[in-house]
Amino acid sequence: MTMHIETKTKIEVNIKTSIMIMICLSDGRIIIVEESGNVYLLTSDGKLQKQLPIPGNAFCVTQISKNTIAISYPDELTIKIFNIEDETVTKVIKLNSCCCGLSFVNESLVGLGSNEIRIIDLEGNTLKSLQVQNKLILQYLVYSDDRVIYSDHFGNAVNCIDRSGQQIWQYKQDLSGPEGLCTDTSSNIIVADLSSKIIVISKGGQGSKVLVRKEDGLKYPKCIYFRNNESYGFVCNRTCKYLAKYNLSYD
Repeated sequence: MTMHIETKTKIEVNIKTSIMIMICLSDGRIIIVEESGNVYLLTSDGKLQKQLPIPGNAFCVTQISKNTIAISYPDELTIKIFNIEDETVTKVIKLNSCCCGLSFVNESLVGLGSNEIRIIDLEGNTLKSLQVQNKLILQYLVYSDDRVIYSDHFGNAVNCIDRSGQQIWQYKQDLSGPEGLCTDTSSNIIVADLSSKIIVISKGGQGSKVLVRKEDGLKYPKCIYFRNNESYGFVCNRTCKYLAKYNLSYD
């Protein structure tokens, strides 16, 4: 696999600290959550469209449908369902424990806490709870082929577990602060590492390759997203200064 950086553009949002998460919506627009809890909607080329008027300190976001997103609020022990076009909170799911990282798969929400991965339906009912071991709060995960892959920043590891919670593999080579991750069409895992590297890990967790280094101009990448149906994706750094569009090619 080779990663080609097509464009690198300045993001027109005044981020005062750093960002928590970035996702790409199905229509190509981008949502960014700031560390302070603000949520921004951007155009596909990084221009600010609007700040979403959602109360509270947002942490992570995932798309549910065309105009609907779910956002985690760890300090409130809630997940809020928000309509982007109407700018309204349509539902508040109350939890009994903290949820930070968030993903939406197969009509279910997959949430990460301090030592738990929980799968819930949109009514808040727990479908499955998986205990995990880590050093601090977890934020980034992907759900692929009935496996949950998540990064442990302070443990310098990427972990893969099955639906029963059993660890399939753990990858620690070349990592010095793994953050955002995504998968390609072959379920390889692409990881943004704050040491200014982007690394791809094979589906089985055995093989790997450094795709981008600091010398390639992408310093401190934090969030990464890949549109499998379009074969391109985006990377942004922790202070949200740039948005890099990339594509993947395979030998």
